[in-house]
Amino acid sequence: MRALVWHGKQDVRVDTVPDPTISEPTDAIIRITSTAICGSDLHLYSKLGPAMKEGDIIGHEPMGVVEAVGSEVHNIAPGDRVVVPFNIACGHCRQCQRDFQSQCETTQNVSFRKGASLFGFSRLYGAVPGGQAEYLRVPQAQYGPIKVPQGPPDTRYLFLSDVLPTAWQAVKYAEVPKGGSVGVFGLGPIGQMCVRIARHLGAERVIAVDQVPERLALAQRWGAETIDFSAVKDVTDEVFARTSGSYLDSVIDAVGMEAGGSLADSVLQAVKAQPDKLVALHNAMGCVGRGGTLSVIGVYVGQFPLFPLGDLFDKQITLRWGQANVRRWVDDLLPLLTDEDPLGTADLATHLLPLEKAPDAYAMFQKKEDGCIKVVLEPHPK
Repeated sequence: MRALVWHGKQDVRVDTVPDPTISEPTDAIIRITSTAICGSDLHLYSKLGPAMKEGDIIGHEPMGVVEAVGSEVHNIAPGDRVVVPFNIACGHCRQCQRDFQSQCETTQNVSFRKGASLFGFSRLYGAVPGGQAEYLRVPQAQYGPIKVPQGPPDTRYLFLSDVLPTAWQAVKYAEVPKGGSVGVFGLGPIGQMCVRIARHLGAERVIAVDQVPERLALAQRWGAETIDFSAVKDVTDEVFARTSGSYLDSVIDAVGMEAGGSLADSVLQAVKAQPDKLVALHNAMGCVGRGGTLSVIGVYVGQFPLFPLGDLFDKQITLRWGQANVRRWVDDLLPLLTDEDPLGTADLATHLLPLEKAPDAYAMFQKKEDGCIKVVLEPHPK
């Protein structure tokens, strides 16, 4: 089969690799019809080289058609259309029963002291071959895959793999009061969906922060006030002025390690030596009003200096964060994936490309060229 393979920093190629096969009775094989590039894939592309090895298959946002199942998989069958969550979870361990699928004890990576395994996301998270490929072996398929209806385009359901549950969790964790206000820092795919979900769940005011014109314009279309952080002296001062000094009930950091531009080769060295790279997180903290909630959904790795504990204490801020627990939120999200499309899944993908164009797509996405907000690759177009 053809698959996107990591060969080194900013060097990914579509290679011919062996087809996946069922190796455990809880496996399934999926023929991938659509698979998206995530902002966190850019970490693997340019920053997390020490955790990667040449030949790794990337990707954790796939959907497609079931080709085969193991003897213990009874919830799906060949021919079913499914979305594959990026967490690999068993559904029966203590953490899964608590709806913390991202901490699944069955697939947890104890040697690296990390949570549940993830598709296509380095040795730190299980070294499981990813979904930017023609076919995918899905471990724990007796629980993981989400069966979806035949008929509508893939983009209606594809984002159940990551974007929708990640943004939904971010907004839920933010605890935005009905009629309240929320800030969203970072308007990539997750931030865009945070804007829409926050409005859908009753936020009266959403202030969204980024510097890319296309991202700011898209958030405005979905009811957000926007701040171009490159055009103001200080984001916290701007929010202070816009809110008459009260700041925001809740703030979501959907930026993570992308804050401040490119980092050095090693993330761990970079964040220790360059605390200014946490500018988005610090600004997010500064924009939360007293007694408010900060929800962090952007990816952070390693030890971070200069954490403003005193300010968080003084303002009595609640802080919630963590990897999204995909299956936890599916029942809330599926009823919204209708022809009415209240969350706008149909307009999130800016680029639909064949799998062979993946290397170019990574470069374009990293450089934020051509209005690129979300790339969907089509190994087997539906």
